[in-house]
Amino acid sequence: MSEKKDEKKKKKILYFDMDGVLVDFQSGIDRLSEDVKKEYEENIDEAPGIFGLMKPMPGAIEAVHKLKEYYDVYILSTAPWKNPSAWSDKVKWVTEHLDDVFHKRIIITHCKNLCHGDFLIDDRDKHGVKNFNGEWLQFGSEKYPNWSKVLEYLLNPKTYKTSEVDKK
Repeated sequence: MSEKKDEKKKKKILYFDMDGVLVDFQSGIDRLSEDVKKEYEENIDEAPGIFGLMKPMPGAIEAVHKLKEYYDVYILSTAPWKNPSAWSDKVKWVTEHLDDVFHKRIIITHCKNLCHGDFLIDDRDKHGVKNFNGEWLQFGSEKYPNWSKVLEYLLNPKTYKTSEVDKK
């Protein structure tokens, strides 16, 4: 049992953003009524319930399940301040799609740079992402356009294994 504890301690911390990374934001917009789309066209992310309507990004669920074997994983997401349902909708989405991985492992903040970790997969450089103390993998970029490329990098033993300092 202590071996498993030690093994878990050695895992690097990996954070996942939700919108545009795990969750297909456009799929939520597509499921809104035309009246709601018109009412919130300037701030669509403030539409009540939108975050509960979204589908997973292609390959995201499978990628998370693979990565949890090598990393200590958490969600690190932001929710619109003026849409209180977004906070609970995000928890509901995780419970429905990835509760076996992220149960009580969700951090919702507008200051992602305050969280310490080794990697952050995020599609945008907002909310402190540029100042995150670990490595930012920009999902959807030329280097990491999809989950296949993210997995190729993060499942490389040179990437996920701890440093010599950590082993001592």
